[in-house]
Amino acid sequence: MFLLSLWLLSLQGCHGKGDIPQEFMLLAGPLTHSLVKDLTLSPSASQTFPSEETHDVFDCSHALPSKLRDHFQYLQSRGVTHYKVPLSWCHILPTGDSSRPHQDTVRCYRTLLEQLTESGLQPLVVLHRSAVPEGLRATLGDWDSPELPKAFERYAEFVFAEFGDSVKYWITFSHLDELSSDEDKASSASALQALENEDLQMLGCDIKDFLGRIGNIYSRSTESQSAHSEIKKASMSPYENVWRSFSSQSPSERDNFLIRSFPEGFQWAVSSESFKVEGGWSEDGKGETIWDRFGHQGHVFDNQTADLACDSYNKVDYDVYMLRGLLTDTFQFSISWARIFPTGHRGSLSEKGALYYDNLINTLLQSNIEPVVTLYHWDLPQALQDNEGWKNPTVVEAFKDFADFCFSRFGDRVKTWNTFSSPWVVSHSGYGTGEHAPGVKDPVISSYQVTHNILKSHAEAWHVYNNNYRKQQGGRVGIALNSDWAEPLNATSPQDIEAAGRYLDFMLGWFAHPIFVDGDYSPKFKSQIEQKKQECQPVEVARLPVFTESEKQRIKGTADFFGLNHYTTRLINGSSGQCVPGPHGVGDFQSHVDPSWPSTGSSSVQIVPWGLRRLLNYISAQYTSVTKVPIHITGTGMPTAYGGNVLNDAQRVEFLRGYINEALKAITEDGLNIQKFTVQSLMDGFEGPQGYSERYGLYYVTFEDLNRPRTPKESAYFYSDVIQNNGFTSAIARHTNQVTFQQPQTSKIPLPPSEVPSKSKVVWEKFSHQTNFQRKLYHYGTFPEGFQWGVSSSAYQIEGAWNTDGKKPSVWDTFTQKPGNLPNGATGNVACDSYNKVEEDLYTLRALGVKSYRFSLSWSRIFPDGQRPSMNQKGVDYYNKLINGLLAQNITPIVTLYHWDLPQALQDTGGWDNVNMTDIFNDFCVFCFSTFGDRVKFWITFNQPYTIAWFGYGLGLYPPNSKDPGNAPYRIARNLLNAHAKAYHTYDDKYRSTQGGLVSISLNADWVEPKDPNDPRQVTAADRALQFQLGWFAHPIFKNGDFPDAMKWQVGNKSELQGLPQSRLPTFTDQEKAYIQGTADVFCINSYTTKVVRYVTTALTPASYDTDQDVGMEDEPNSPTTPIVGQRAVSWGLRRLLNWIKEEYGDPDIYITENGMASLPGITVDDTDRVFFFKMHIDEALKAQNLDGVKVKGYTLYSLMDQFEWLSGYGLGFGLHHVSFTNPLRPRTPKRSAHYYHKIITENGFPQTEVEKMLYGNFREDFAWSTATASYQTEGAWRSDGKGLSIWDKFSHLAGKIGNDDNGDIACNSYNKYMEDISMLKSLNVGHYRLSIAWARVLPDGTTKTINQAGLDFYHRLIDALLAANIQPQVTLYHWDLPQALQDMGGWENAQSVQWFKDYADFMFNSIGDKVKFWITFNEPYIVANLGYGYGNFAPGVNRPDVGPYNVAHNLIKAHAEAWHLYNDNYRAKQGGVISITLNSDWAYPRNPAKQEDVYAANRYVQFFLGWFAHPIFKGDYSELMKEAVKERSLLGGLTKSRLPEFTPAEVQRINGTHDYFGLNHYTSVLSFMVDFADQQNYDADRGTAAISDWTWIESGSAWLRITPHGFRNLLRFIKEEYGNPPVYVTENGISENGPVDLNDIHRSHYYESYINEALKAYLIDGVDMRGYTAWSLMDNYEWAMGYEERFGLFYVNRSDPNLPRVPKESTKRYSSIVRCNGFPDPSQGPHECLNPEPQGTSSPTTTAIPMKPAAVKFLGMEVSPPDATRALNVLFAFSILGVLGAAIMTYQCFSATKKSKQPADEGVYENTSAL
Repeated sequence: MFLLSLWLLSLQGCHGKGDIPQEFMLLAGPLTHSLVKDLTLSPSASQTFPSEETHDVFDCSHALPSKLRDHFQYLQSRGVTHYKVPLSWCHILPTGDSSRPHQDTVRCYRTLLEQLTESGLQPLVVLHRSAVPEGLRATLGDWDSPELPKAFERYAEFVFAEFGDSVKYWITFSHLDELSSDEDKASSASALQALENEDLQMLGCDIKDFLGRIGNIYSRSTESQSAHSEIKKASMSPYENVWRSFSSQSPSERDNFLIRSFPEGFQWAVSSESFKVEGGWSEDGKGETIWDRFGHQGHVFDNQTADLACDSYNKVDYDVYMLRGLLTDTFQFSISWARIFPTGHRGSLSEKGALYYDNLINTLLQSNIEPVVTLYHWDLPQALQDNEGWKNPTVVEAFKDFADFCFSRFGDRVKTWNTFSSPWVVSHSGYGTGEHAPGVKDPVISSYQVTHNILKSHAEAWHVYNNNYRKQQGGRVGIALNSDWAEPLNATSPQDIEAAGRYLDFMLGWFAHPIFVDGDYSPKFKSQIEQKKQECQPVEVARLPVFTESEKQRIKGTADFFGLNHYTTRLINGSSGQCVPGPHGVGDFQSHVDPSWPSTGSSSVQIVPWGLRRLLNYISAQYTSVTKVPIHITGTGMPTAYGGNVLNDAQRVEFLRGYINEALKAITEDGLNIQKFTVQSLMDGFEGPQGYSERYGLYYVTFEDLNRPRTPKESAYFYSDVIQNNGFTSAIARHTNQVTFQQPQTSKIPLPPSEVPSKSKVVWEKFSHQTNFQRKLYHYGTFPEGFQWGVSSSAYQIEGAWNTDGKKPSVWDTFTQKPGNLPNGATGNVACDSYNKVEEDLYTLRALGVKSYRFSLSWSRIFPDGQRPSMNQKGVDYYNKLINGLLAQNITPIVTLYHWDLPQALQDTGGWDNVNMTDIFNDFCVFCFSTFGDRVKFWITFNQPYTIAWFGYGLGLYPPNSKDPGNAPYRIARNLLNAHAKAYHTYDDKYRSTQGGLVSISLNADWVEPKDPNDPRQVTAADRALQFQLGWFAHPIFKNGDFPDAMKWQVGNKSELQGLPQSRLPTFTDQEKAYIQGTADVFCINSYTTKVVRYVTTALTPASYDTDQDVGMEDEPNSPTTPIVGQRAVSWGLRRLLNWIKEEYGDPDIYITENGMASLPGITVDDTDRVFFFKMHIDEALKAQNLDGVKVKGYTLYSLMDQFEWLSGYGLGFGLHHVSFTNPLRPRTPKRSAHYYHKIITENGFPQTEVEKMLYGNFREDFAWSTATASYQTEGAWRSDGKGLSIWDKFSHLAGKIGNDDNGDIACNSYNKYMEDISMLKSLNVGHYRLSIAWARVLPDGTTKTINQAGLDFYHRLIDALLAANIQPQVTLYHWDLPQALQDMGGWENAQSVQWFKDYADFMFNSIGDKVKFWITFNEPYIVANLGYGYGNFAPGVNRPDVGPYNVAHNLIKAHAEAWHLYNDNYRAKQGGVISITLNSDWAYPRNPAKQEDVYAANRYVQFFLGWFAHPIFKGDYSELMKEAVKERSLLGGLTKSRLPEFTPAEVQRINGTHDYFGLNHYTSVLSFMVDFADQQNYDADRGTAAISDWTWIESGSAWLRITPHGFRNLLRFIKEEYGNPPVYVTENGISENGPVDLNDIHRSHYYESYINEALKAYLIDGVDMRGYTAWSLMDNYEWAMGYEERFGLFYVNRSDPNLPRVPKESTKRYSSIVRCNGFPDPSQGPHECLNPEPQGTSSPTTTAIPMKPAAVKFLGMEVSPPDATRALNVLFAFSILGVLGAAIMTYQCFSATKKSKQPADEGVYENTSAL
């Protein structure tokens, strides 16, 4: 009745027609006495399938054989899953009484059941097949007795109780034919028919009854795949199926390399993970993660942490730069949960964290790289871990909410999501072994609970996406599971085969089975754990949680793809794990590695490529065949150990080659649906417990360098090559949109020769009188579409391979081989090795994103002997490879035919002094045009012929080192021009029509600025200097075919004066002129700097091109220096040069073919100055294009990488990429400037962003507009009316302390002229005036013991007058002028100063508090403390930098607090005012915003500046940052305690909150960076930072002040965020000038407009509580140590007039209009009435003539002032008019006299009268 057994089994579940169930039951057994006997006698009997005899079933009447377990394991290896165990009722209960069992029999059956489960077989127990116990049969009879069923029930209850814990499947009766009559017995034939019934859902079959037939049914057919083959596969486990399909492969078959491509559309990716690369561990509000805590607790190798890691948080552009080079179309990265939700919950959202990922995603998409986002890669917020992390079921909801936020925020751009990456590592290593964060060691409970919660979290995230986002976003959500491949240690051992499958169940299946199969852990996994639990009782080794049915349904199918992280393979053998927790112990297996497998930098990773293919097939068979989803390889890679040749990672190359090829086989040969391959990882990173000792990156990161430079390894180039070829075939031909250059439309009609000076002098007339503000004002805009952004190099500088593959020496090879010619014996023998590194160079160009690459051809590489017969094919092949590679990347090659490296063979015949060189060069050009011209569309004949002629043949500095300065340069130039012209005509005649390219020549020129643009002779000298340098070659080519007249005139005259019969400057024939003229399609210019030129009379001998010019040159003195002497960064000269070319040469199309700046070798990647250089110079080119109408078509930056720099060897670096010339690999590492240049290219210039745009709107209605002065700076009357001395009275009278020996004795005399000051205020429309009280004027000795009523009365009069004018006073109690009497007692260093100030404040509150409603206790205490008592350059001049500033600041803060409490307690109620303190601060930007150290420095700068005082007042104490920094340096200096005093708890409480508003003085911003101050003990050393300015920031009259409006908004926002958004009053803001007086102060109008607009943005956009703005200052006044040289005023004070009249500057109009408008009305709404000034009710300030000191001008040979020159010109003009009139009258009279004789007398009288 076997069919009955099958029917009973089917009661477990019937699913109808469909696929064969995964848990197909293949039955064996039962055990027979015959088999027991055979096993006892012969061990080989264990591998048999015995026949079952009816009366031979083993009944436990004898002992079990010792080899029985082996038999069971053999059955399991053959695919058997269940084993029948018929029980013997009569042997278990011989008497039938369940209370009297036969114990030996019971133990026997229990042992039998245990051995089955231990062998992986499930027992199928039959309650009854044998005879009824004799005792029952005797009393009750047989089955026809109605009492026997009751006895059977009692027997069943006993059996269930005894064995139920080991048995899941029961059959009550088997073989009923043995119990009843033979009728309706089913035959085996019917059973076989049932097996073949497609409509029957079978759950199992008996391996014994159908052993022969099953072999046929399950056999594989080569002709078709029938249902039979499916059943055959189901008879074995999926693992065994896969393993057996590959196990017969020989090693050569297994490792055969497949040369094929991946399917079209296959995705290539690279990955990184947040905690491994981002750094910024506490930046911008990020929460602590478990890895932060883990590292800080010292659990990582060498105590390393991920605090900075690769600094990717600040280096988004750097990382995407690498990705562009790799050519990956996908970047997989993870999101730091704690960066977005610092506490793990949505309520703690950090917008800055989210913005970081916005920026990353957007930057990726801009480079056409798809972001793939992993939501969780191991870095749980520590706040969640503090609540048990993944062990706590509440984490499921937290993760769901986090996922929901990410989907909603980023899902419009992210289309592929991994919920988790390698969750097995989290469960096993994080919560099991504790080797990973969070370091929990609990493999029994936590490990399983964590997996349980992760699975539920994954499912919830998937459902959130599926229900809420999939429809509109169209993305996919999966999970990335990690797994080794498991190979049986002994391929012939069924136990090892079964153990290998179990290994995968415990690793991959733990997560995969619930998600991809049925929502639950696999039955094998569960049964193994259950078996182990039973085996190890009472020791608990594993506690597997149970999913509810609803949870199973929720989890099942929650993946749109199967993500696989795979690295290596393990050899597995079966073993008894005993009772040891963990996968190996519970799973009863051991893992091993084959010693022949190549090892890596990690003992856990061996290189076994073929394991990947097998694992992929296993996944397909076991999981994705069920859910029909694709497989994504989401991570594979290998680590190398730190050290050795870190860039030449040949082992990783082989790893990738093998693993990628196995994936290719799985796709093409096995038919698997694999869509993506991801390499782990993009760059070296923090590798968990191993820290930085294991390196997985394609890019090497130098962790010892805080810049964290990234350098591509050899594997990066290999991977990019695989991507480019989409596999392992030769390069795929790619369609390229080759640039077609518009052919020149310019007429070939010669232009007239240049005049002397040329008409282009209009450029100096237009620009030379610009102010510094005008020429530096930044221009925002973009270049025209199609603008050619490029980068350059030249052959000798980069190629190396100087004598390789047939190349012969050039003149530079010869020159450099001679010892002593160059520093350090530098040569170009290897250079950058570009001859062997084409792919590496293409890689850098791709990453840069340039549109063109300018390079030169090595003449001696193509023609080793210089002429065609010596043609070298290998050299040609090199350039073909380069050109084709460029075009494949859509990069236009711009090819220079000659860049100084003449073949030595040609030099031996005279070089460029040989007239035959014209033809020889032309032949070389013909070969190049014909060989490369089908792909090269832009040719440059010569680079800088000026350098060849002058440096090579004149000065003899460059090869060929011919020194003949008076003659040779001119001869060589003539030959070069002829050679260029012939090459041009050759192209024009033979190739242009078919190739359509351009031909030109690259000329070089510095811009020259006349030392005095008002002196015609110096303007002429400047024009002559340009004609000699640029015009030497440009004039013949672009004008008339001949040298410029200025040059011919000069050289001719000099030659004659030297007694020569003819000019040293050769002449051209008319035919030559016509041939040369017009031989350039565009104008190419190389430019680097600007010179200041003056006329000089030079020596006649020796004759020289240099002295022929009669000019003297010097550096432009006000521009930044560079490492090259004489090459300052004078950006504005470029704009003028471009304008001059336009004017001089007929407005040609211009390509800037070289422009760049050098840096010293110590500057490797953080080349900030070069960034400044580009920012300035490219903007000047943009001005020329957009503002001046110059046709700038392209910009080529010099150079692609550091290279051989001619006479400097390798001592200078111009490159965008740093090249390590000490490394044989010549690695290229991008510098900061490379990333910046890419940004410019991407944006096509400098488009105006929202940050720069003007915001229109208004401040609040009660906004307080004000302007300010201070007592000592304006009042004067220093000894009048009983005033006491202040510290500034004394300090300003000390020799050498003040600029120009100025003092404040009189200042602006506001003590006597305050009414005029109030008139000025009224004209400005301000409603407030900030002033300060001179403490010594009201209390001469600083105490209330002596009160000066006259001084007090002055302030009463001033305040009353202000109030009468409806202007509210804003009174500062202390603005730096301490009474000298108090300073004599120690000043602010004396703790009594707190009381002194309190008494003084009390006196003032009481005296004028009824009139003053706005009080400021101290102005800029930072200045008082640091400059007054630290460095001593301000009064009182105390030089005590170690402790002085801190002690003084401590007292100032306490004094402020006491004054505030005094006012708050005694005066506020009755006077109703507000009181606070005014603090000053710059804003600090990081010098390099992509460098965490600089970001930290910027924050530190502000915290030490503003926070020094703001933190105690607004938070109660100094910041922890400041306290720790000062203490650390103090202790390092040998002190026992910090130099920073401490507040007592009572003082903290008293100081905290002593503010009614935040008073802020702000002027400028800086760029900050960290500096090592060695062992210095002072404020600057404690802060540890230095500051510089961006070169583009506009200067002022003060060295420390640059115009940086955006920093103002940033500082205001910082105050809001740091100090709780207090009301902010800007109490000072302004700009200075110095030098000659100019009332048209456009820089100040610009400053106020831009700064106030930034304040408006802070108010309207950022929500800063802006209450008022104060312009500094009302008028020019005494500016402390600078005296009166620096002028900040809105009104000019004429100090040359004893009356000190005040004169309004133009800026008063702009400021007053802003005040009237209370902001900035929108011009699109039409003119606003506030822009029309209202008539004032009072008279304007008195004005008098202003003594100017304008620059002198030349007039009729005399040096006079411009006004005098103007008057003289007017007089001359008047005389001229009179002269003309007189001449006219005389002419008329003569004419009349002639006619008079012919006319009547009366007519003559009439005519005379008319004339009169």
